[in-house]
This record gives sequence, structure tokens and C-alpha cells, in this order.
Amino acid sequence: MSRVPKAGLPPWKRALDLVFVAASAPVAILVGGGVALLVVCGSPGPVFFRQRRVGYKGGQFVCLKFRTMQVDSETDSHRGYTTEMIKSGTPMTKLDAKKDPRVIPLGSLIRATGLDELPQLLNVLCGEMSLVGPRPCIPYEYEVYTEEQRMRFNAVPGLTGLWQVSGKNRTTFNRMIELDVEYSEKKSLWMDIKIIAKTLPALITQCLDMRAARKNARAKQSKQPSPVAAIGKPVQSL
Repeated sequence: MSRVPKAGLPPWKRALDLVFVAASAPVAILVGGGVALLVVCGSPGPVFFRQRRVGYKGGQFVCLKFRTMQVDSETDSHRGYTTEMIKSGTPMTKLDAKKDPRVIPLGSLIRATGLDELPQLLNVLCGEMSLVGPRPCIPYEYEVYTEEQRMRFNAVPGLTGLWQVSGKNRTTFNRMIELDVEYSEKKSLWMDIKIIAKTLPALITQCLDMRAARKNARAKQSKQPSPVAAIGKPVQSL
């Protein structure tokens, strides 16, 4: 097990983060500029979305993302959906995976590809996040965690992680906890490199899953009789 300093980042992990951020900066700036343009053209409002998230040892920080939802979108539905998902043990499908009207044009694609999280490279640069680690959660999610579940934050939160490359939305909340705790206990340079290498294939699989799910949803919807047809259909006598 790695020796973890007070900041939660072993020297090798901090070095890997800085090298990766420096190497990827030109591409990240170019791609990020394109995403920012899509956000500006798709919806009036700020390009970035700032939200307080829970990270290492329960500490909070401001997490950056490209905005993919309409400004001032309500959050009560997300709070209720997340709380129920944690308690029920159902697969961790995002609420916006079901054609959420709050999402801006092309927002679902930006989210599915993980491009909305590009600004978090700045969080990595500041040492608030790492390339690999558990995803930071929203404070109201953390409030319903048990002490065992909070152990996932014995590691600094990351852009990708063991859970993300092990099925992600096809897994349950409890399985996510198991994978994140496993990572926090066994993290190493080689483990981080393997997870980073598996991230792109995992993202491709996630996009294909999302496409298949929406195709199935449209197929089911097309098979349902329209209200007009149902009303106009004559009632058979017995």
C-alpha cells in the first residue's frame, strides 16, 4: 500500500498528474475550445458549471465542468433520484440518460464522452483532484453515506477510476463503493497507468450503450398506440 502524505497525493501520483496535464494541455485546450463553442451556441449562460463536491477525507472543493444543462435547472429531482438509487441498489444510470429536458443540445453527447469534465484538469493541477481516483460526490449524497461508504474518499478524487473502467453505469452503488475502496487500499503507479489505458475503451463502450438504450426506448415508444388511435378504435362486443 502506498504511503499517503497529508494532502492525500503520494509523490509518484502527483508527478504522474503533472506530467499528464502538461502533455495533454495542447489537445485539451483545442478540444475544450470546441466544447465551449457548442455550449455557447446551444444555450445562453456561462460556459462553465461550478459545484461544490466532496473529496479527500470528506473535504469540499469547487469542481469545474462544462455546463451541459439549462441555467437554473432544478435539482430536487436529481436529489431524490440519487438518494433512491443509493438505497435501492439499482444500476447507476444517470437521470439525464433518459432524455432529460434540462440538458442543452448535444449536452448528452458531451456528457457521455466525458468531455464535460475536461475543465477538471485545472482541479488536478491545483491538487484538489488526481487523474485516477473515486468520483467526487455532491454534499447531499455524502450525507446519506455510511461510515463504510465514506471510506471511498480515503483516496483523492479523480477524473477516472477503477469503477469507471469496470462497468460504471451497469454497476450498482454498492459495487462502486467496493471498487473505490479497493483502489484506495491498493493504488500504485502501475495500477493508475492501467486504469488510464482502459479509460478510452470504457468511454466508447459507454457511448455505444447509451446509443443502444435510446434506440430501444424509441422502438418501444413507436410500438405504443397513439391516444387518438386508441380512442378511435371501436369497442368489440362480447
